[in-house]
Amino acid sequence: MKKVVVIALVIAVAVGLGVWTMSGSSKAGAPDVAFTDLNGKHFETKDLQGKVVLVKFWATDCTTCVAQMPDNIENFNALSGKGFDIVAVAMKHDPINYVRNFTESRQLPFTVVHDDKGEIAKAFGDVRLTPTAFLLDKQGNIIKRYLGNYDKQDFIATVEKALASS
Repeated sequence: MKKVVVIALVIAVAVGLGVWTMSGSSKAGAPDVAFTDLNGKHFETKDLQGKVVLVKFWATDCTTCVAQMPDNIENFNALSGKGFDIVAVAMKHDPINYVRNFTESRQLPFTVVHDDKGEIAKAFGDVRLTPTAFLLDKQGNIIKRYLGNYDKQDFIATVEKALASS
């Protein structure tokens, strides 16, 4: 009996996670949070309006996160002139010196912040899995949520569509 309950629970969680990741399109406003980048510059979610922004939660010990960074750099370099930006939010468990070293050694061209208290992750729905990313439109609405790997061509098409809208 216990085995059946455990299996049912595992299936329910898997289905719930699948629905959550597949329902990546929503028009909820991004949470109002304060960011501080690695250079000490402070900004808030509202300061991102006017651009299409990928808020990406990542960690230096996340293999998928590290594997996605070259694509993030390429996308940023190709689209930043059109109004695309990336805010890479390092998770609280990640030591700041690891985050700084990664940022410098990979020459990340976009903004990197360290969520040292976990407040940003909590505000974005208590993010615990990396990579998790939110694509914001120019008005600051979440238009897509990504968990893990994603289709690169679909991502670029979504970003370009958001950049073309007013």
